[in-house]
Amino acid sequence: MHALEKLMANAAGVAKVSAGDRVWCKVDLALGIDLYRNIIDSFHEIGLEKMQHPERAGFIFGINAPAPTIRAAQNEKDMREFCKKHGAHIFDINSGVVYQHVIEQGYIFPGAVSVANDSHATICGALGAFGTGTGGYDTAAALGFGEMWFKVPEVIRVAIRGQLPKGVFAKDVVLKILRELKSDFAIYKAIEYTGETVAAMCLAERMVLCNMAVEMGAKTSYIQPDEKVHAFLRGRVKHDYTVYTTDPDYEYCAEYVFDVSALVPQVALPHNVDNGVDLTDVEPFAFNQGLVGTCTGGRLEDLAAAAAILKGRKVHPDVRMLVIPATYEIYSQAIARGYIQTFIDAGCVICNAGCGPCLGAHMGVLAEGEKCITASNRNFAGRMGHMNAELYLASPATVAASCVEGVLADPRKYL
Repeated sequence: MHALEKLMANAAGVAKVSAGDRVWCKVDLALGIDLYRNIIDSFHEIGLEKMQHPERAGFIFGINAPAPTIRAAQNEKDMREFCKKHGAHIFDINSGVVYQHVIEQGYIFPGAVSVANDSHATICGALGAFGTGTGGYDTAAALGFGEMWFKVPEVIRVAIRGQLPKGVFAKDVVLKILRELKSDFAIYKAIEYTGETVAAMCLAERMVLCNMAVEMGAKTSYIQPDEKVHAFLRGRVKHDYTVYTTDPDYEYCAEYVFDVSALVPQVALPHNVDNGVDLTDVEPFAFNQGLVGTCTGGRLEDLAAAAAILKGRKVHPDVRMLVIPATYEIYSQAIARGYIQTFIDAGCVICNAGCGPCLGAHMGVLAEGEKCITASNRNFAGRMGHMNAELYLASPATVAASCVEGVLADPRKYL
């Protein structure tokens, strides 16, 4: 069996599972997010009156935080009251990006199963956990029962080899993979990332790979946990956990190898995540906004890369640059290390921890015809505001370099 199959078998209380099996698994953390009050309605519509395991359930406010409209405020009020009534967790507006926060708080660990009505739950794979996004009714059922049914996915192995060149990051790697394999190649499959490049990456960079696995259609993702994972979780997870390993005779449904030793910074052009090109092949163009933040670009390492470029420099006067730490833990660390002061001195706007404009909810949405170079994970039309705005996906370093020059720019000259 694959490690993911062993994980799911354990959660289902059975000895063995195989790809295609349907199993009922214990869910270690079921989450609703502040954008979807309909989960509460679904909870009642399917006849639920209480949560079987409220200690493993809750709502988190990371998108509309703080509430930008009366309706959003009412939704959050209803969710607070719902969780208080059932004794479930409420991760309020001082939390930040959904899974980054609960990972920091120790709710996700190797061997865990988590679901949320957040498609980027696949980020849990960076810790050797099973995470997947769910719709309203499934999320409501998981909140109520503390378990959920899954079809065991086939597993694709993506091996990444070679030492990353200076100025090239995990975001560039995953954009390259998407560019080659396209956004539909892994529908309802799991992606496991392996190889010496992945082993050398810090946990934050691995999270980028796993987060964007869903952009390839993947149901979940997986990276074999190592000492970097255990070191991060020490003091955060208060209980033992099990690390599963893949049997040597396991047969993957497909395998791909990427050598990144000569990779250059990547940019995904509008309006598809897999519409990637080498940055060096794009004619520099002017743009209006840069964003460093979200669940693919708001961790401490991302802020460090951007701050290194902005130190002693100014954001171009024709550009507005937003910096949004993923969580308040990261925000606090960035203050302590001087990154926030660097951003202020450079002319950036620093927003509260959370998703910010990534989903077009508030804080930096785009007007018609505007262009944004962003470290976020999606560039669909209308994703960050007007349907006729344009989003260009890149690494936080590329965003920072571009904001300095006022046109799409190569970060390697600054690092």
